[in-house]
Amino acid sequence: MSKQLLNQQVADTDQMHELGLRISKQLRAGDLVVLAGPLGAGKTTLARGIGEGLRAIGNVSSPTFVIARTHKREDSDVPMVHVDAYRLGGAEELDDLDIDFANSIVLVEWGKGLLEGITENWLEIEIARDHSGETEIRDLKITAFGERWSAVTL
Repeated sequence: MSKQLLNQQVADTDQMHELGLRISKQLRAGDLVVLAGPLGAGKTTLARGIGEGLRAIGNVSSPTFVIARTHKREDSDVPMVHVDAYRLGGAEELDDLDIDFANSIVLVEWGKGLLEGITENWLEIEIARDHSGETEIRDLKITAFGERWSAVTL
């Protein structure tokens, strides 16, 4: 079961960050957010906004070389785990990271197609950018999968 939660244009990095803050208000332990889009689309900017909204401790930056970074949060025992799956070869390698999906909020950049069997509920955020470089406008689509998101609106 899938449901489109949002389809909008984002004009700049400030709006992308604000959207991350808004999304963070809906997240709880066990939630998985998949961020998809080309290099420079704004996945990490969105993750930074989500992290700020969740009051993640430490700099939320792309974990490209460490693959996964766990952020403790102020006033919460539920960590935010930020994953960059760009260099992973498949779902098995994601599973090998031994992430506690049930008790964390997990953001996975480049994770589309790697989540089979991990959960029945997730948010997929697809970001498309203008490849001509003429504008900073991004087209953003959020699709919710599973019963967890059936009553959620953004």
